[in-house]
Amino acid sequence: MDSMLCDELVQEIFRKLPSKPSSSLSVCLVSKRWLNLYRVSKASLSLRFLPHNSTLVSLSSLLSQYPSLSFVSLVLSDATSSINNSTDTAFSDHLLSIVSSSCSNLRHLRFLAGPVSGLPFLSLSTSCSKLTSITVSLSRPLFLNWVVSFSCLKELFLYVCSTAGGVDDEDKRFEPISNEELDVKFGLETLCLSGIRAADKGVSWLWRNCKRLNKLQLKSCESVGDGESFSSFICCVEGLQEVELRKCRSIIDRVLLRLAENCASLNSLLIHDGCSRQVLLEFITTCRRNLQKLDLRLPLDLDNDHLLAIAMNTRSLSTLRLQSCCLVTGEGLQLLGTALNPTLEQLALINCDVVDRELGLLATMGQNLKMLRKLDLSYNEMLVDKELVSMLVSCNNLAELRLRGCRKLTSITMVSISKTCKSLQSVDIMNCHGIETQDVEFFVLNCPLLRQIQVEDSKVSDIARTRACHKFIEVSRSTERPMEHLATYGAATAREERRVATTEEVLSQGALGDQ
Repeated sequence: MDSMLCDELVQEIFRKLPSKPSSSLSVCLVSKRWLNLYRVSKASLSLRFLPHNSTLVSLSSLLSQYPSLSFVSLVLSDATSSINNSTDTAFSDHLLSIVSSSCSNLRHLRFLAGPVSGLPFLSLSTSCSKLTSITVSLSRPLFLNWVVSFSCLKELFLYVCSTAGGVDDEDKRFEPISNEELDVKFGLETLCLSGIRAADKGVSWLWRNCKRLNKLQLKSCESVGDGESFSSFICCVEGLQEVELRKCRSIIDRVLLRLAENCASLNSLLIHDGCSRQVLLEFITTCRRNLQKLDLRLPLDLDNDHLLAIAMNTRSLSTLRLQSCCLVTGEGLQLLGTALNPTLEQLALINCDVVDRELGLLATMGQNLKMLRKLDLSYNEMLVDKELVSMLVSCNNLAELRLRGCRKLTSITMVSISKTCKSLQSVDIMNCHGIETQDVEFFVLNCPLLRQIQVEDSKVSDIARTRACHKFIEVSRSTERPMEHLATYGAATAREERRVATTEEVLSQGALGDQ
């Protein structure tokens, strides 16, 4: 059979395999031919490694065996001890140079192997001219004019960290762009900045030239750049559709006010960990836009006044996520549910003690929100079966349900879900200690449209696993991309080659028979 399958067909089969280590290992051990074809067909590779000189040789050798890579992720191992900044930057620059010389088909690069200086981006833009997404950590001082060199770049994620020492002679080629060079055009659509400080020059240049941004993320930022940056910031907000602000309390008021004044196209807003109550209320009240998605994690900054403003001013809201909101009450949520009845399709109340504190709240919200398709009640540890079931009876259109960390739920919930939620396709019941193996088995056997379930492996019986396989139900513990460890690549490759050789010897002798 192997000889009847041409290389192209085998590669196409490999592309259809699930991205799990077990699948790749099974393929690699069949024969050397399959091992080589698997590597040639593989489009993505994620690696963790230690910052050692041997890593440089291993990485170059490894990447040469994967000529079709379009996605590469390089991340330092969690066990890595801190090293001095200068060595870190030099090591990272060398790694990035290896990637640029080995992956000419690269479209997406996630490089979190330590801070990088501006120097390697020149060769990267030449060798990987088709890059559309870059995630990278940068050293200070910031020099960002290399962005212009990537003509296809649509997504840029920058994580800024401090480095010791000043700018060397070679790095002076990356001095900030002067005022005479403002009319640079590049097509960035998504921009994420993390760790920006008030003294960071060059960011204002980025604001002035991001004319096509539709998504902006700011994380742990003390400022949006040096003194001119806030005036330049206005240049990019006009066309924004999505904004995410995480741990940016020192600048969030000014950002929200500028969004309210200048952004007419905003449809998605996320604010986590810090915001002025009054400014948020003013933003919601005055920003009468077509806001469709709202995600708030504001434990001590969100109250019923904000919920009332949302109910009165955002009648087109389709997604609402509230996390750890301690000051809201059942009255505010009921009012909000009544106002958003015609439009709300996704609701998340994550770790909100009001869910446990006010009996009957979920039942009332379920009656008002019959259009819900996705519901997330994760980490409400005191949530009991009766309260959840009373809500689900009214939510007949649910396609996705997340109950992760709801420790008091039992088999009653699983039976109720299978009976009332006939359209359910995805469910997350990780860390639900009251739900046992037989409950998972019953649910898998009786939920007709189920396509994904996230649950502990120990709770999946042989019967449930067989049923899931026959019905193409994905049983998973995590949605994270699997990572390989580059430090063990050499030893793993040697073992792999020995296993392949052994397998080939057995096959040639006919010892496997009809197996």
